[in-house]
Amino acid sequence: MYFADGHCDFLYGMVNDGYDIARPEGRQSVSLERLKSGGVKLQLFAAWIDVRHKRPYLSQFMSMADAYERMLEAHPELVKLTPDFDPDGDRIATMLTIEGGEAAEGYEDILRSMHRMGAKAMTLTWNTQNELGCPAVKKSRRGLTFLGREIVREMGRIGMAVDVSHLNDAGIDDVLAEDVKVFASHSNARAVFDSPRALCDAHIREIAKRGGTVGVNFYHKQLTSAPTAKIDDIVRHALHILEVGGENCLAIGSDFDGMGRYPEGLSDPSELPALGRALERAGVTGETLEACCWRNLIRFAKSLC
Repeated sequence: MYFADGHCDFLYGMVNDGYDIARPEGRQSVSLERLKSGGVKLQLFAAWIDVRHKRPYLSQFMSMADAYERMLEAHPELVKLTPDFDPDGDRIATMLTIEGGEAAEGYEDILRSMHRMGAKAMTLTWNTQNELGCPAVKKSRRGLTFLGREIVREMGRIGMAVDVSHLNDAGIDDVLAEDVKVFASHSNARAVFDSPRALCDAHIREIAKRGGTVGVNFYHKQLTSAPTAKIDDIVRHALHILEVGGENCLAIGSDFDGMGRYPEGLSDPSELPALGRALERAGVTGETLEACCWRNLIRFAKSLC
């Protein structure tokens, strides 16, 4: 069974905590052997912009983009996703993304430069308000700023996907009003558990209608009110996204290396097959299971190449 994962924070750990994809230590979750063991055929690597960090936002992106390139140079098993990538081969495809629109520093030329450097998608916010829009966790009713709409339009023009994870409802409405490629790399279903970071059904439907994917993530505070999440909690969100968005919409967006507590039995990529088996037990089988576990995200990601 193959898997594709729409979000991890490994690059931040590589730059700031000395993570090595070949030699995992401590709290590190993503590693080369764990990706292989779990059947991962595509991993999106996010450059997370930490607003509390002493480095300027663009400098943070540059450091993680450099780390991404160094990782690929050191490990030829990892390759950049191309339209002709064959998942049946022995390589793992990767893609660079950005988590936090602060990286562009409000300038379209910086946005274009980051895209030329390989960043194929970007969230507009993380968990703090910025010059582009408001995050979901602040529960603001304000949509994108004028600058935010300009950045989104430029993303549409150059073919860079807008990742609506972390964005508030009004901001998502504004994104969906534009002609852009759109997906949610790591979000869940609000109808299952009312987390601010979860998507309402109307947004799931519209993202699916436009060919995008919604990647269910594994962070316990977005899955359940219990102190620890279980794989069945992920399955409940997955089934709802599948029902609302259809079989071409559901994907996985683990958020590995972006949280301190993982669901029971799912703490790193090597354990993804357990999620596949749980989906099978819940009635997701055959081509639908393949679509949800990897084909949907690879199809969408290839459209950005």
